[in-house]
Amino acid sequence: MRVTFATEAAPGRPNEDFVAATPDAVVLLDGAGTPAGSDSGCAHGVAWYSRTLGSTLLASMVQSGDALAGLLAEGIKSVASLHDGTCDLSHPGSPSATVVMLRRTAAAVEWLVLADSVLVLDTGEPMVICDDREAQVGALHRSEMDALASGSDEHASAHRRYVETLRSFRNRDGGFWVAATDPLAADQALAGSLPAENVRAAALLSDGASRPVDRFALASWRQALDMLAHDGPNALIQQVREAERSDPEGARWPRGKTFDDATAAYCLI
Repeated sequence: MRVTFATEAAPGRPNEDFVAATPDAVVLLDGAGTPAGSDSGCAHGVAWYSRTLGSTLLASMVQSGDALAGLLAEGIKSVASLHDGTCDLSHPGSPSATVVMLRRTAAAVEWLVLADSVLVLDTGEPMVICDDREAQVGALHRSEMDALASGSDEHASAHRRYVETLRSFRNRDGGFWVAATDPLAADQALAGSLPAENVRAAALLSDGASRPVDRFALASWRQALDMLAHDGPNALIQQVREAERSDPEGARWPRGKTFDDATAAYCLI
């Protein structure tokens, strides 16, 4: 594979996304940020979790031919063991992340998606894989937040309450699943494979980078793939930033974060 990627933190915050690649494997994680005033029970933080799990997964993907779900389960277990003696892993806000894994073998393209980052496979028509269970739960609880102007103190407080409410639905039946401390979450991931000859390219996108399509409705998935192919991942991220800056109070596009970390990887198969 030929892989290009770009990542950019939201202004004024550390980047809690992670992306890395080898010629045969790519991994992208989007860490679930902890709002100001909310606790996580972890001394290391979300960025540490994303980097540590992401690098662990990439190493295992190139060292083992085991199924991606099994590698994810082992990765979650391994990272939990690194801080279970210093942090409260039973805390509902313990660091978590979405996961997208892509691996090219001699005959197939294998993939896994857990939570709301997006994988788009170019099979002639875009094949979009996204686990939207968090969005379904969130839609029931975000009306207060969405009614307030982004950047206001009231919106920040409502966003904190929203995030803390969603924690009660994390990694349980009837809720949604993310990589955190429970390796069984890997069993809930969307996973599959296609013959390599049927896949032209693939895009891995954090939900900050997929905003032009799935939140702002400024482009189609086909147009996003074409932009990635012709102009590269950074161009897509700059489209995100331009849209975010044009709507700082969330009047046109209500959202929890005015600006979000944005990460995109594009793979020519």
